[in-house]
Amino acid sequence: MTQLPIHTPYDGSSKLFQIGLKQLDLTTWIEIDETFDFQLAEKRRIYAAHARDVFVAEPGTEEAQAEVLALLTEHLPTRFPERYRQDGNRLIVAGQPELDGLEAQELPPLQQASLLVQEDLILMRRGEESWRLAAGALCFPSSWRLTEKFGKAMSEIHVPVPGFGPGTRNAGLIDRMFGRLQIAQPVERFNWSIQAGDALYHPLSNDERIDRATGRPVRFPDVEAAARAFIRVERQTLRKLPVSGDILFTIRIHLDPMGLLKSRPDRATLAASFAEQLLALDGEQLDYKGLTADRDRLVEALRGIAAA
Repeated sequence: MTQLPIHTPYDGSSKLFQIGLKQLDLTTWIEIDETFDFQLAEKRRIYAAHARDVFVAEPGTEEAQAEVLALLTEHLPTRFPERYRQDGNRLIVAGQPELDGLEAQELPPLQQASLLVQEDLILMRRGEESWRLAAGALCFPSSWRLTEKFGKAMSEIHVPVPGFGPGTRNAGLIDRMFGRLQIAQPVERFNWSIQAGDALYHPLSNDERIDRATGRPVRFPDVEAAARAFIRVERQTLRKLPVSGDILFTIRIHLDPMGLLKSRPDRATLAASFAEQLLALDGEQLDYKGLTADRDRLVEALRGIAAA
């Protein structure tokens, strides 16, 4: 990867463990960058190896899934004509293998849609008491498992997240925000974390989370290793579907080597702000992000970038 980071929410503009919603310009709904071909190929590989783990759908969501596919089929050729071309009912993606007729018919519409874009796609549906995860195509999970969240309400999905579980103020705010989301007013937010390697497929079971009392494994044994870390940025969008009334939640993963920050003209202020964000996390938040054992070395590496 050679390009500089596209999104830098760790500059303080999108603080961790805050909802941080912003209006979304629909012309920027879907993103394409130089990793497009690699990420779509990686999705096909992950579907082949982990099909039951990365796609789920409730009966009765087929029409909403088809609505998502139709929205993308309309949007993509207009927004990215160099990459997408419509051929009858099919969408041709330049440089990508085509699904034959039978294979396409056998794939659920949401899975077909997920193979067109770098984003992962989640459908949220309103239940009697809350919104729940009704369908999902999640090839690039950020330390969670789709099968564990399937069918659960938002507050249950967020049980491991400090300050977002059932009964918290944030859980109530999210549920009200989902209920008030307008078709014409989609929103976006950012989340970020740090990982040792460049794996896009990064699942983690709730049962695999390590309690702070037992300690976190050290992933960055020294400052040099910390400087080789990868920053995992999630660009998330929420869009209410006009026909079904379901909410489409998209997740676009950007993996940037921390060392690329050295090439930015604003590296000093950006790295210093990044370090401040890490220092502001409390013990429970560090545990959730898996940074308890590594935070100080990461901060030292960032300070070195700031001073370079």
